[in-house]
Amino acid sequence: MDMRVIMSGGGTGGHIYPAITIIRAIQQQVPSCEVLFIGTEQGLEADIIPKEGFDFQTIDVRGFERRLSVTNLQTIIKTLGSVWQSRRLINQFKPDVVIGTGGYVCGPVLLAASMMGVPTMIQEQNVIPGITNKILSRFVKKIAVGYEEAIKNFSNQGNIFVSGNPIRPEVLSATREEGIAALGLDSAKRTILISGGSRGARSINQAMIDVYRQFAGRKDIQLLHVTGQSEYNGIVEKLKQCCIDTTKAGNIIIKPYLYNMPQALAVADIAIFRAGAVGLAELTARGIPSIIIPYPYAAENHQEFNARVMEQQGAAVVIRDAELNGSRLIATIHELISSPQKLDDMGIASKRLGCPQAAESIAKMALMMIK
Repeated sequence: MDMRVIMSGGGTGGHIYPAITIIRAIQQQVPSCEVLFIGTEQGLEADIIPKEGFDFQTIDVRGFERRLSVTNLQTIIKTLGSVWQSRRLINQFKPDVVIGTGGYVCGPVLLAASMMGVPTMIQEQNVIPGITNKILSRFVKKIAVGYEEAIKNFSNQGNIFVSGNPIRPEVLSATREEGIAALGLDSAKRTILISGGSRGARSINQAMIDVYRQFAGRKDIQLLHVTGQSEYNGIVEKLKQCCIDTTKAGNIIIKPYLYNMPQALAVADIAIFRAGAVGLAELTARGIPSIIIPYPYAAENHQEFNARVMEQQGAAVVIRDAELNGSRLIATIHELISSPQKLDDMGIASKRLGCPQAAESIAKMALMMIK
């Protein structure tokens, strides 16, 4: 069978990478599937999507400010124009299904498709839906949610299904042995993976300085810390001032960015992470116990809601950003590494929350919608 899919999503990697994973899952089931990705010129998708080899078109749209303003009036006018732009692209491409993974670019695209009678689906990664997905939920045929707890936050609940959040296949296929070799780690030590996301997290990085003072040179654990590009030099400089030589400590690896994150996840015994939906989906797919510090300025504070689900299910310890400091983080790490049974229980709870087949179930639903 032939299939034509329009995919839309953008702004951040959290909307773009799940979209790519869903496309790949559809192509696994329908190899002849043709794809058009609609995004904006300003979003990361303009750089990422063409490199992935997909046809890419843009519409002129921007997000709403969270207050009444003249800018919002201009945005409404622009949005009406972008609905017509979307309509034209849909008429030209003639998709069988249109899928949105979040970001304001989805609004006009999914709205136009719904009005034209094309089967539509949105995927909401967070417990608290974004404003665009909340509006679209009234128009689309299907809503795939990453968390069961998200259902109550939609008014139109009859067309919701719990898919989990799509993760890259490499996250599951990477092995511990590969990770140990690729990252130069010691297989006899317990590994703590620290990452604040692709741009880093200053509060986590600052708290880690005290953690290094405490744990440098320990024979039983090793710290693999991804600082983010902009934070890296400052952290390395701070450690020098504290007279910590990472090359001699024997259990500290600090990187500005990690291209092989799936391999790092394969060796992680504990993770210290933000609460972005994609990062948490990867942790739970591998069943990794975690210490989660939600980013406090996320829209609708959605990261804290994501984190609390993990905590309630026994998969994570949550520390609020405002309460994070070196001594709190050290105490939490101590508590986990000194109680192997608790760590095992957290790992089991994490795995139970994981949805490694999320992309496949969304792809199957897309196929069912067009049949």
